[in-house]
Amino acid sequence: MPTRTLGGLDVGAQGLGCMGMSSGYGVREDDGESIATIHRALELGVSLLDTANVYGEGVNEELVGRAIADRREKVVLATKFGIVHDERGQSVRGDAAYVKQCCEESLRRLGVDHIDLYYQHRTDPDVAVEESFGAMAELVAEGKVRHLGISEAGAGTIRRAHAVHPVTALQSEWSLWTRGIEDEVLPVCRELGIGIVPFSPLGRGFLTGAITSARTLPEDDMRRKLPRFTESNLDANLAIVERLRSLAAAKGVTAGQLALAWVLHQGADVVPIPGTKRRTYLEENVESVHIELSTEELDDIAGAAATVAGERYPEHLARNAGR
Repeated sequence: MPTRTLGGLDVGAQGLGCMGMSSGYGVREDDGESIATIHRALELGVSLLDTANVYGEGVNEELVGRAIADRREKVVLATKFGIVHDERGQSVRGDAAYVKQCCEESLRRLGVDHIDLYYQHRTDPDVAVEESFGAMAELVAEGKVRHLGISEAGAGTIRRAHAVHPVTALQSEWSLWTRGIEDEVLPVCRELGIGIVPFSPLGRGFLTGAITSARTLPEDDMRRKLPRFTESNLDANLAIVERLRSLAAAKGVTAGQLALAWVLHQGADVVPIPGTKRRTYLEENVESVHIELSTEELDDIAGAAATVAGERYPEHLARNAGR
């Protein structure tokens, strides 16, 4: 696999999102297959593995830790802090004491002595980002963290964080049907030399064509609560998939591969992290790295998703993103 550089950090051109191995999309635990998927990813040159302390309330970090225990040197390990599940549902913490507490807990669960890329998962509305990044910078000075990242942040917040300590990467949702970072956030990242790590580059699996009704998803699948997956929006969004399938057929690839290739073509500083817990889907995703697209083809692909029905998050989740 070719490599790309995220703000000075070299990684494979495509990473692996590990969240779905433990939470989010209906937990059907198969740790054996999940670990085999991580091992296969490393064999294929996928070096950036992405997890977070909130995924499965720590279970995902433990899983990733077991998977990489005998091959740590092949991994660029990313994890996050900041989202808290509590009696209010979901809230955010970014105070210095909590930052350091979370790092220690993640190091223990992962079974490592340092984290390669440590993200603030969401910014705390009640704590200045300067405090959060000040604490994160201290973790770098202590050797517990190598690079700092920020997730789902607004342009102004990114500038403030970067002024405290260089930000290596921004992780935000970016795909054919989620393009909100392009107007303000992306230019700031490129001005400052910050790499881009798109999560959900396949529209939470929707752009593969595998989801035709929310009713087919597991009862505990978070997508059942997302506006774009509701029955009232589904028909309009399925039309996007049909257009992608037509374009993909002309290239001899799948709709999902074409959607991933479009993201990969957005710049050499872009490293998407499609998530999967199956080797078959991993191998399909990785093939997208080798797809070449012309300017005309890129325009046609973008045009296929010119109109999207529904917001990406319900209000209670949207308020924590893009600050």
